[in-house]
Amino acid sequence: MAPRRAEPSILLGPILYFRGEQRDRWWLSALFVLDGEVEPDDLRVDGVTLPVPPRHLMGWRRRQVWRFDFAVPRGMRDTDVAYGFPDGPRWTVVVPGRHSLPRLAILYGSGLTAGSGASSQPSVGSPPAPWADLLGRHSGDRYHLLVQAGGQIDGDAVTAASRQAHALLSDASRRLGPALPGVAEDLMAAGFDHMLRVWSGAAAASALASIPSVMMWDGSDLGRSLAGAWGGREEGDAASRSLRPLMMATRRQVQLFQTGSVAEGPPDCLWGSACGTLAQGFVMGEAGLLALDLWTDRNGRRMLSERSWSILPDWLDRFAACRHLILVSGTPLLTPAAAMLDRLGSVLPVRLRSRLGDHWSAAGRHADWERMVRMLGDFSRRSGCRITIASHGLAGGTGGRGVLRGGGLEMWQLYAPHFTHSEHPGGWRSRLTEPLTTRPGHPLPAYRFEMPPFAETGRRLLYGPGWIACSFDAKGQLHARWHLPGDGGRYAQAI
Repeated sequence: MAPRRAEPSILLGPILYFRGEQRDRWWLSALFVLDGEVEPDDLRVDGVTLPVPPRHLMGWRRRQVWRFDFAVPRGMRDTDVAYGFPDGPRWTVVVPGRHSLPRLAILYGSGLTAGSGASSQPSVGSPPAPWADLLGRHSGDRYHLLVQAGGQIDGDAVTAASRQAHALLSDASRRLGPALPGVAEDLMAAGFDHMLRVWSGAAAASALASIPSVMMWDGSDLGRSLAGAWGGREEGDAASRSLRPLMMATRRQVQLFQTGSVAEGPPDCLWGSACGTLAQGFVMGEAGLLALDLWTDRNGRRMLSERSWSILPDWLDRFAACRHLILVSGTPLLTPAAAMLDRLGSVLPVRLRSRLGDHWSAAGRHADWERMVRMLGDFSRRSGCRITIASHGLAGGTGGRGVLRGGGLEMWQLYAPHFTHSEHPGGWRSRLTEPLTTRPGHPLPAYRFEMPPFAETGRRLLYGPGWIACSFDAKGQLHARWHLPGDGGRYAQAI
């Protein structure tokens, strides 16, 4: 009899990732961080005949990262599929039927420190913590995908825990010289430790193990200091060269935890690997999902590199047969009175200006914004595929929605509230932003952008932690519903 393999100690996981559909199979990956050098057993998955072998991704200070890739056959209806280790823990995922359109939960900020206490107990009479509330909804709504539009890593907390990164970012003179030796490794270590803490709470771990994620990073994953310095740099300047090791360490961390992969072996859904970015795309029958990487190539004048712009039309053409495409922008593409926000930001101190909220049409990037809107509009009119934008919320983390109309185009923008907390209606950012939401804007000739009030209360901005649940009907119409504490999901929009 062969000796029994020692049981590995699971530090984190499984984190489940969606890899796409292929014919009648639903492709998934499960990532684990294990303590020590022990190789885990093969994974057993219901409906998959052969055991799934582990794939080693990387080692980090006695911690080993492993991934299991498997394809689950789809039945005629949604099916609960269990997976796990022999004589070990097991988890369950909902796999959609062959003709089912996906049901999604869209959220922002799952890894930010304020929400890391997923296992803490709420006070008597208070709404359940966000992860617990999401799990409760999942038991009835049975989400197929968890679309995370940024904030999976708390960049501010990671930077604060890395003394070298903090020193480099807090001293502008240091950013003009060479990077500190070992700064990238120091930042990677701080980020690794942070992710183990934030995603290991009971409710968070259960949700990440039972709903496959599609994640994209945004400025919160970098932290305000690094995001502001990197996003405002000039290509090739001294600050850019000094910051690059920090940016690449953060990107490596993002690729590992948010895509479950490493640079040497990107999965097929990482469409952006051809142009050096982390953009991901999925065609799911008549529904499409495209998550854009707006940080790898960002600087003070652009959101995407010319190489990304050149390949974007080909990506969009892959969705030509879809009825509806959800584009995950992270940074909002459509914002209320954007020009007024730009003027207001220009007279505020940098510390306050950065907290108004980042958006595509910020000063210096308007050409990129117009290029994106026109490219999406041309594709939508040509193909008949409707496009909806999903991003983080407006200033203060508030939820809501807006619509751009003109030139035969109607394109909606969904703002996901901060998953763990959002600003109180009396906060200074909400007081600045709320009046702007009542004024229709004309960002392009013959185009009109507005944020219509919700019929239920007349409000345009939704305050409080939460997320957006999305589903499609048989006609390809998207039904979005905002879930906030104690509101029963009463705020909805059909698109």
